[in-house]
Amino acid sequence: MKETKVAGVSLGGGRKENFFLCLLEYYPDKDRWFLKSLNQVKDEEENDRDQVLTNWINQYELKNLVVDFPLSSPPCETCKLECPGSQNCPQPPVVAIREEIEDLLRSDQSLYEQNPKKYEADRLDHEQVHFTKDLLGKKSDQHLLSRSFKRKLKKGYIPYWHRPIDFWIWKNYYDQLLEIFKNSYDSYGHVSLMMLARLNYLLRHFPKDLNIFESSSQLCLLEFYRSRLIGKFQLLQLYDLEMQAMARQALIKGIEEQLHLFIYHHDFDLIVRNPKAFDSFLLAIAGQRLLLNKLRELPKWAHDSKFIVPDFQLQ
Repeated sequence: MKETKVAGVSLGGGRKENFFLCLLEYYPDKDRWFLKSLNQVKDEEENDRDQVLTNWINQYELKNLVVDFPLSSPPCETCKLECPGSQNCPQPPVVAIREEIEDLLRSDQSLYEQNPKKYEADRLDHEQVHFTKDLLGKKSDQHLLSRSFKRKLKKGYIPYWHRPIDFWIWKNYYDQLLEIFKNSYDSYGHVSLMMLARLNYLLRHFPKDLNIFESSSQLCLLEFYRSRLIGKFQLLQLYDLEMQAMARQALIKGIEEQLHLFIYHHDFDLIVRNPKAFDSFLLAIAGQRLLLNKLRELPKWAHDSKFIVPDFQLQ
């Protein structure tokens, strides 16, 4: 591990909204990670908020940064071909995804045709709510396909809206994202045109040697659950207005212990109280796993997204 510093920043909302930079640093002599800084933009005296993040990156001599906004474009944006239509797109990643969707739907239909009664009985059992059911015991693309996931597949992959990484996330997390967070993943589903313009502006001002990666705080939480750093009840509490602060506190204490991380008391309280600080903290943790080479493996056609998903089972 050559680099010992990584930061996470969750950006979103309007131009005047507060955001945080969470900096983690590894100290080899102590064999421990420290949350070195947790900066928030509202504490800065800069008149130009767009300059604050660049100043932080230069101040801490950062080489690795993890964010939660799209770093790559849908295939259509960079395509120079005479367009034959989205259903006939010849781009290799789009062709591969389209064929995989067709195979999934065809296989699921075959299961139904072989034994319709058993298929429906299994579906009924699958859709029943069991609090003790393992959320990640089955990937979304494993049969039986859920009704909601089948609807998503039938709508298809749209190369002018979706990136290849979207499809990988659907296959692995679609049902869990819907059940826990009440949303699916779409790269541009929650990003306004104004925010994209602002982020592209920021990217032009970052140092040329800065490595920027993309991740998702929700996927980090699901991976915490997979590794048993967080339980199902605690995961649900994170999105309960009355219980979320307590749930964050318990999760952060678990992260401190399991990932050999030290957090100063003031920063600990700020992460517990503020959802944006919490999201930046999770992105920084994803960056820590990046430096340790402990990530979920992505297919080759998703590598250009610079998207990372931490793996906490690789201790």
